[in-house]
Amino acid sequence: HLSFFSGFGPFRQYLVNSSWEAVKELSKRGLGNNIDLCIVQLPVAYQKAKEQVFKIWTTLQPLLAVHVGLASAAKGLIILEQCGKNKGYQEMDACGLLPEAACCMLDGPEKIESTINMKTLWKSVSVEGIDIIFSRDAGRYICDYTYYASLYYGNGRAAFIHVPPLSPSVTADFLGKALETIILEMLKQCGEETE
Repeated sequence: HLSFFSGFGPFRQYLVNSSWEAVKELSKRGLGNNIDLCIVQLPVAYQKAKEQVFKIWTTLQPLLAVHVGLASAAKGLIILEQCGKNKGYQEMDACGLLPEAACCMLDGPEKIESTINMKTLWKSVSVEGIDIIFSRDAGRYICDYTYYASLYYGNGRAAFIHVPPLSPSVTADFLGKALETIILEMLKQCGEETE
């Protein structure tokens, strides 16, 4: 079973993006013998991120794609995102660009739900030292845009987790462990579907 993970590169004042640091830590830890991890850093650019996500789904065809993004306002919170939204992208990316028609997929539905039940996941998982919350709004920026594209290309087999910025109490190692706990629980849901 191949699972695919992405974090994002630097943007604005975040020269080190906690999402990418967390994904790198997760890949060091692994998810057990029967899960191959493939990781990539996505650029904070609408079109480039979408092209990479398309490539991932067409070439690797993972069981699940988990995208991790930085939520700069989420101090000490991990946010499990349930769905991606198609329209309303008004904020310029790191290249100073906007998507065509402020939209991810011109022919796509308004929103796409993940096949992972994030609410169930939220209720069943806990990580010592940090709060986890459930959300239905990934923020209409690169995170939401990438999530929507991945849900679109992957028929809903994608998940998105927002992590806080790095701090003395929230280290890359800590976030890697937190992701491991959350994703192992998430894979149980996938296992239930495949059996």
